[in-house]
Amino acid sequence: MTSIILYTDPVKKRHITGMSRAHPIIAVTGSSGAGTTSVKAATEHIFRREGLRAAIVEGDSFHRYDRATMQQLVDAARREGRRPVTHFGPEGNLFEELEALFREYGESGRGRHRHYVHTEEEARRHQRPPGTFTDWEPLPPGTDLLFYEGLHGGLIADPINIARHVDLLVGVVPIINLEWIQKIHRDRAVRGYSAEAATAAILSRMHDYVHYIVPQFSRTDVNFQRVPMVDTSNPFVAGEIPGNDESLVVIHIANRRKLQPDFRHLLEMLAGSFMSRPDTIVVPAGKKTSAMELILGPAIERLLRDSGRAAH
Repeated sequence: MTSIILYTDPVKKRHITGMSRAHPIIAVTGSSGAGTTSVKAATEHIFRREGLRAAIVEGDSFHRYDRATMQQLVDAARREGRRPVTHFGPEGNLFEELEALFREYGESGRGRHRHYVHTEEEARRHQRPPGTFTDWEPLPPGTDLLFYEGLHGGLIADPINIARHVDLLVGVVPIINLEWIQKIHRDRAVRGYSAEAATAAILSRMHDYVHYIVPQFSRTDVNFQRVPMVDTSNPFVAGEIPGNDESLVVIHIANRRKLQPDFRHLLEMLAGSFMSRPDTIVVPAGKKTSAMELILGPAIERLLRDSGRAAH
């Protein structure tokens, strides 16, 4: 993706026009437990409906270390009183390789990737233990677009600039207390952590979260932010995660030129929604997936028309 013209303001550094779209890239960025999988489900429905073939790339596959090695590094840092390596920052990730993939895919529709094995089910499929990586392999040929879901789709960390290669950048981020509640519950249920261990993990990642994750949400084209309507004042003692019927989703369309939202239509289609600002619509959380499809679907169709790779 060589012909790139960036509009840059000193705060947001947001892309406005001019990207070469021969091989479009869509990236969904958000931390673990933020809800990025809901965007993946909505976009996969769009891909099926439009007959599109996507190369799916998981951000976890660009972590630098497998699970056992990462834990050893974290334990050593704690013993020595150092700030540990995290999956949010550069020490724990292959940023150069991720940017190289985006660059190569944008230019040629090719690139290499691998998988991170999360579960026993995935271990059986890939014949690798959980917490390890598969071998690097080429992306499948003949795809219409690349879809990335992970932590760093909008990263800029000199000299790395992953964000400049992305044609549509989507942020998913609950308010911070809700994100912590979800993180603690996920670590306890999936990884068997105690509440204290999950809290320690949050604290150990805070520096990298502030410096490498949060700034991305000022570069996104649209952000989906879930806000609970119940008391989450102390997330470290919350007994349960607020449900959809107890939450709203704040949708900020930062790049109206690219998304071209029809807010009147959205208000008609999404019962219970309202505008909080001229570029922001608030919807019941239960309608989040529908809102994603209504907002992202037309933008994806335009990307494919501009690339000459319109639906088959």
